[in-house]
Amino acid sequence: MTVDFAALNKMLAEVGNKVVENLLMTSTYAQLALVLVIFALSFFLARRLRKLLPLFAELPAGEAASGPLRRLTAKLGNLFFPLLAILALSIFVTVSQQWLGHSWLVRAALLLAMLLVFNALIRDHVRSDFIAFVFRWIGLPLIFLHLIDALAPLIDILDAIAVKVGNIEVSAYGVVRVVLFGSLLFWLGRVSTSTGQEIIRRQEKLDFRTREVAAKLLQVAIFLLIFLMLLQVMGINLTALAVFGGALGVGLGFGLQAIASNFISGIIILLDRSISVNDYIELADGRTGIVRELTLRSTTLETFDGKDIMVPNEKFMTESFTNWTHKNKKQRYRVDFSVAYRSDIRKLVEIVKVVVASHPKVLSGEELPIEERPDCEIDSFGDSGINMFVEFWMYGIDDGKNRVGGDLLLMILEALQEHGFEIPFPQREVRVLNEGFGKS
Repeated sequence: MTVDFAALNKMLAEVGNKVVENLLMTSTYAQLALVLVIFALSFFLARRLRKLLPLFAELPAGEAASGPLRRLTAKLGNLFFPLLAILALSIFVTVSQQWLGHSWLVRAALLLAMLLVFNALIRDHVRSDFIAFVFRWIGLPLIFLHLIDALAPLIDILDAIAVKVGNIEVSAYGVVRVVLFGSLLFWLGRVSTSTGQEIIRRQEKLDFRTREVAAKLLQVAIFLLIFLMLLQVMGINLTALAVFGGALGVGLGFGLQAIASNFISGIIILLDRSISVNDYIELADGRTGIVRELTLRSTTLETFDGKDIMVPNEKFMTESFTNWTHKNKKQRYRVDFSVAYRSDIRKLVEIVKVVVASHPKVLSGEELPIEERPDCEIDSFGDSGINMFVEFWMYGIDDGKNRVGGDLLLMILEALQEHGFEIPFPQREVRVLNEGFGKS
């Protein structure tokens, strides 16, 4: 293969002459001045609009933890400048063509403003560095080729590379389209879901369960919408979903019934208000934990030793469980101890009541009903001493960081030792009868 350097030099010379010719034209500098004026006016007008509309102003450094809606509007405010430039340049493309006879520089500036919009969207809304890299170095070049009408030849080349299996034909263009648009759709779905759920959960006027149901339904709706849009991108006729729906119904009847049961149980739990986040739950098998997360598939219980128990929602519908703190955070507990039979029990009772009431987490005081004040009573008469117990009320669970029972046992022990009360221990008395029996 030989290269015709003469033809190549001739083409380069023609291009160079064309560039020089355009640079020497007065209309080129007029277009350049027009573009600079448009960009400057757009920049100052965008800043002015953001001052007049505080909702779209930039977030100060101290407001990084603002609500999702405020962060979203601040990011939309970043688009004012390129969007105003696009609007103005779109108008002056025709004006430049009519007045100056050329508009290629204005068109190039319009293309640049469009790319600035897409770059701002990537910068402000894409959190993953990898996805941002893909969008910036693959998505932006594709958008550029599309804007200059140079993408059609590339599409024709990729469409020509196809593999046919039976009645199904798969082309390289179809695969690339599904991968690119599928990735974009799922990313948009994830961003929309997280933002929407955060906005819903910040609505303090709504009940917690209403917010959770709305957030979960939003997640399901967005997922279905993304799924249907992806089917359209893949070229699948949506009427085929009727057959798929029938197959799905059969699948739910057999293999997916557990998933469907957990899903429906999750909706019921959120609506019937039997479980809430931060409730202390005791399962039928004895496992306990604090509810940290409610999803449509399972409920997460966090134990006091740092473990997470994933409980399928169906268990809360088919098995019994104890919700210790659902309606009333106040709980009653008791600690047991023993004293010797010769102890002054009436004096002991008053001392123990005062000691227990002095604990900062124990509810006490004259304003409380008598049944909620600390109370010390005799439980039973043991073999070695009198078995006593103390009942008390407190907020929360007597475990983990709220460990009150252990503190009270230590305080009671110190009080008993201080006032001379004896804590009994098992004793056995051995008597030898007929000591002389058996001696000769």
